[in-house]
Amino acid sequence: MTNQILPTLLPIAGWEPQRAKAVEFSGGADPILPTPFRIGEAAAASLAAVGLAVSDLWELRTGRRQEVAVDARRATASLRSSRYLTLNDAPAAGERPSVMGVYPAKNGRWSYLHCNFPNHREAALGVLGVEEDREAVRRAVAQWDALELEEAIIAANGAGGMVRSMAEWAQHPQSAAVASLPLMEIERIGDCPPQPLPEGDRPLSGIRVLDLTRVLAGPTCARTLAEHGADVMKVSAKHLPSSRSQEYDTGHGKLSTHLDLREEQEVETLRRLVREADVFSQGYRPGTLARRGLSPQDLASLRPGIVYVSLSAFGRVGPWAERRGFDTVVQTVSGITDRQGQLFPGAEPGPQFYPVSAIDYLTGYLMAFGAMLALGRRAREGGSWLVRISLAQVGKWLVEQGQAPEPELRDVPAEFDAAEIKSWSTTSDVPEGRLGHLAPTLQLSETQPYWARPTVPLGYHDPVWPE
Repeated sequence: MTNQILPTLLPIAGWEPQRAKAVEFSGGADPILPTPFRIGEAAAASLAAVGLAVSDLWELRTGRRQEVAVDARRATASLRSSRYLTLNDAPAAGERPSVMGVYPAKNGRWSYLHCNFPNHREAALGVLGVEEDREAVRRAVAQWDALELEEAIIAANGAGGMVRSMAEWAQHPQSAAVASLPLMEIERIGDCPPQPLPEGDRPLSGIRVLDLTRVLAGPTCARTLAEHGADVMKVSAKHLPSSRSQEYDTGHGKLSTHLDLREEQEVETLRRLVREADVFSQGYRPGTLARRGLSPQDLASLRPGIVYVSLSAFGRVGPWAERRGFDTVVQTVSGITDRQGQLFPGAEPGPQFYPVSAIDYLTGYLMAFGAMLALGRRAREGGSWLVRISLAQVGKWLVEQGQAPEPELRDVPAEFDAAEIKSWSTTSDVPEGRLGHLAPTLQLSETQPYWARPTVPLGYHDPVWPE
């Protein structure tokens, strides 16, 4: 079978259309889960692009390319991999806070409150002036104009948004700003001689990655690099809120250390790690790390040849360029939840989210794709490289792939067969016991992906690269 979405990714790498023929696709086409959006085919295309980039790096090492295969059903399941976590045979997926969700506001509009982390929950409740009670929140939101509430929550350092239709989003200044950008940018930001890949028997052997990202998209990028042999060090801090279930999901293959970047001594420790790193992946809001002397240009001077991967919510231009956001926020403001709710209403009327975290995981796969392309360019041409992408750009790309015809959306199963999930799963010994989770999706002919390290609690390791 063919995949119509992979050709949209090939120009990022400068590849000709025939490169798509190097991938074997299986697993059928969308709709795979209840959504009109082509999430399964987009997931398969993104993972195929990763596979082609891995194959190119392997060719640099050995002179041989690899065969690449992707199952679209398995790729779709990977877009909600946290759902399939077990710890000591008990479900380990986290539950969303009770007040997180979409509520009716004034004049028939809807508002989404993102409350996954305590600070965002407190911001929303503070604006609304209520306790953490869903009915109290519902009553309070009903008194607000949805647009005014959106702005008030953002001003309070929270996260959320007014539900818009796709037509409304198309008229928004930030939509125009996102439309002015390509899906992903890969830019040379410094000069240095070509740097061959380190010695090793895996595509990314010897490549050191610093992962300064949180939640799902950025951590998925680093997890993907780890499954092809990179040494990944997750950098978090004790004061930052986190989700253990998300760390179980995205922590495979990683070392994990704590560094408080509010302290100059800890920033200097990070700089020492950067000097021996190859990839620096960050998801702080634009400008945040520049204030600590950790901008792309700073690191290109500190470590010539660095590949700096930068993730934002809404892109580097436009009135929302510095606004915090998440997968669900992008779905809300861009018309995705409005359309999903029209075709797949929930127990109550109103907007609905994708049945998976499509934007998050797709962004993570594409970040890894970009990082590998930049590593290949560093090996061939030299230089330091900046890879930029945003959740909003990926959301736009996904919507642009079109929707499944409505007659095909009837009676679409909401879950995979248990035997399928079992066949796609594996286990790891972690400090807390036995973790069950999905194995890597991508299939390669010579270097089958795997994680050499189990997921560990945040801050588990000292901030030192292994020998």
